[in-house]
Amino acid sequence: MTKMKTKVRKKQVVIGSWISLAHPAIAEIMAKAGFDWLAVDMEHSVITIREAEELIRTIDLCGVVPLVRLSANDPVQIKRVMDAGAHGVIVPMVNSVVDAEQAVASVYYPPKGKRSFGLARAQGYGNKFQHYLDRVSKETIIIVQVEHIDAVNNLEAILAVEGVDGFMVGPYDLSGSLGVPGQFDHPLVKEAMGRIGTIGATSGKAPGIHVIEPRPDELKTRIEQGFRFIAYSVDTRMLDCACRGAFDGIEGLGLNG
Repeated sequence: MTKMKTKVRKKQVVIGSWISLAHPAIAEIMAKAGFDWLAVDMEHSVITIREAEELIRTIDLCGVVPLVRLSANDPVQIKRVMDAGAHGVIVPMVNSVVDAEQAVASVYYPPKGKRSFGLARAQGYGNKFQHYLDRVSKETIIIVQVEHIDAVNNLEAILAVEGVDGFMVGPYDLSGSLGVPGQFDHPLVKEAMGRIGTIGATSGKAPGIHVIEPRPDELKTRIEQGFRFIAYSVDTRMLDCACRGAFDGIEGLGLNG
């Protein structure tokens, strides 16, 4: 079992980030920055499957675990990104046991799952097929996203599904499903987060969350709250914040003529 899988199963802290810009240099820079994992975001980006393969390869060759945040709980997309070399998937909008079981079945080969066999990058183009069969059974990571009140209501059963390694809270979508988008201090959102925390703590699965703004203080807070699988910001937010931060405190120096 890989170091990453072992950490997730032991509910140790693993910190990654989202990649939404389809340039291998960005993946390389982030992979060498110290993250445990990096997820190619195919849900909220324009990254194509061809670009995803390049990003997965770059992350992998840098010695970091490449994951893919899917655009949907789609067996075809799961098969393609896994064949491209992803070590696992982050599955959006898993709201029921059926959703969780479908994700697991799509990732794993028979008899555990229903994924069809192919000879692509993950399998060494056929040269390492048997090795890959062993690796995928021991190292694959499946994270389900809890981002709807339906998922909260079904969370205990969802996390009991064999093959689900952890979950990640999507705070914006969760608040939206409660009719109060972006209002994280609203009583309904706080109640839902409390339920998630209680169920997650006893589930045996790694609890996760997305820290959207690149603020170390918030990251520290989330770790103290018990979150263990943490997505720390996203390439575009880090780039935006770094660029804007470069001009902090230098107003009035005549830089704009």
